[in-house]
Order: sequence, then structure tokens, then C-alpha cells
Amino acid sequence: MTTQVREKPAGAGAHGAPPPDVKGFFDPRTFSIQYVVSDPATKTCAIIDPVLDFDEKSGAVATKSADAILAYIAEQGLAVEWILDTHPHADHWSAAHYLHEKTGAPTAIGAHVVDVQKLWKGHYNWPDFPADGSQWSRLFADGDTFTVGSIPARVMFSPGHTLASITYVIGDAAFVHDTLFMPDSGTARADFPGGDARTLWQSIQDILALPDETRVFTGHDYQPGGREPRWESTVGQQKRENPHVAGCDEARFVALREARDRTLAMPKLILHSLQINMNGGHLPTPEGNGIRYLKIPLGLLEAAAWDDPEDI
Repeated sequence: MTTQVREKPAGAGAHGAPPPDVKGFFDPRTFSIQYVVSDPATKTCAIIDPVLDFDEKSGAVATKSADAILAYIAEQGLAVEWILDTHPHADHWSAAHYLHEKTGAPTAIGAHVVDVQKLWKGHYNWPDFPADGSQWSRLFADGDTFTVGSIPARVMFSPGHTLASITYVIGDAAFVHDTLFMPDSGTARADFPGGDARTLWQSIQDILALPDETRVFTGHDYQPGGREPRWESTVGQQKRENPHVAGCDEARFVALREARDRTLAMPKLILHSLQINMNGGHLPTPEGNGIRYLKIPLGLLEAAAWDDPEDI
């Protein structure tokens, strides 16, 4: 696992609060970045998009990634105030429930997760699944505010990649996950069930309306050209350098995104992940023999990976 800490810009953040410290943990198995966002004044923190390790070949589940986060938090003497997910992920399992059990901190996600739950409840033929968001401590609506220690935070509804995607703006840092990637990597796909390229474009415009110096932290990095993983840019860099943004209007972006998406295979863990992540990271209940089982619908999704590798 690669970890990285970026220097925060000089000066106070919003409302006079210090800008947050941000530490990223890169998971090379899923190309995901998990974050610990902390207030240096109060030593409190939020965990964003933690990964529960899953090996699809053996069916093994582990907590190595989440435990590394806990070790860092203990080392830094931080108190966990929030465990946050940006959306129900299609390429890794959420460790939110595991970390809630370890820390007692509340979990949260965007309120539109109920739309994802209702959609996938049908896909999994799961009639008794509670599609009401009750698996989390709090559901955030667009514009909701909260704090991480003394640092103000707010929620932006950022759909397009999924029906439920949100951005967390914590001080001068925006956690956009699968809306924008690093400037050399473009944007995320919009062809999952409930996704829409035109809606994604509008969500991107909302993020780019933040101040140019706003730090942008993405949820994945696929290391184009084999470079080292990166996950921090700024709104200004995105405007200037991202090929899906610079010089694009809505029509061009939609055409580009939809053409690209038609060439992509589905993520290898999408059918495994959604049934865990729409359930707040809770694993399936053990059956009579004490073993937990996943349910994989056959023939549900197009874009089979017979020849093409998984891509963004």
C-alpha cells in the first residue's frame, strides 16, 4: 500500500479554520485511494472511502487496508469523528461498517443511496432488503453541512457516475472520487446502471465552480504510462489540463464520454461489490453452515470482458 501526504497551502481555510491535513492510502489491487482528513487544531478526523480487502479468486476477506488506516490514526493520536463514503462503489468493498465497529464513529453517505438500493434490490432479486438507507448513521442531502473538528464541511450532490455520488468539501479540500480523475486521466465512466454522461458533466461544472486553489482529491488513480500513483490536483489544474474539461463543452464531453464508455469492460468486482456496498459494508448473513455467500446475477450487465482489459 502506498501512502502519501500532501503539504497544505499556507494560510487559514474557510471561516478562519486551519486547512485540513490529508493523508491518502493507495490500494494497488483496486487502484483506490482512501483518505484520513484531520483537523490539526483538534486532532479529530474523518475517514473517506475506506477499502475492505476482497480476493475474488479465493473469496477471502481481510482488513489489512482498514487496519493500516487505524494504525495511522493511533500513531497520530487522532479521534475519528466520521466514516464517510462518496457513493456505493463498484470496484471495491467498503470498510465503513468494520471501521464503525472499531471506532464507534458514525457512518454517512449521500441520501440518494436509496435510489441505488432500490435499483439493485431488483437486480439481486432481494425482496426483503431494506432500501431505506438505514445501514448508515446519517444520509447527507445536497448542501448539508457538518464539521471535522473545527473545520467546516459541506456536501455537494455529484451524480452522473452513479445515482448517489457526492463530493465532500472539507475546508479547502474537495473529495470528488469518481467524478474527476487526475488531470492526465480525464473523468470517470458514466455507463453503470443509473449513470449518465450529461449529468456527470453538470456535476463536474459544479466542482469547477469552486475556487481555483481548492485541492481536489480523487478516489482512483490508474497510473497512466506506469507513473507513480497520484491523487491530488487543484480546481485550476483541472480546468487547464484535464482533456475532458479544457476546451470542452457539454456536447463534446457527452460524445467523448459515451464513445469511451462503449469500449470499456465492466469492473471485475461490480456484481460482488454492489451487494456489499449498498448494504453499508455489511457482509451477508452466514447461512446454516456458518459460511457467507455472495449472489451474482448472470447476464445482467453488458460489456463482457472477453477480450478487453478493465479500464476507467
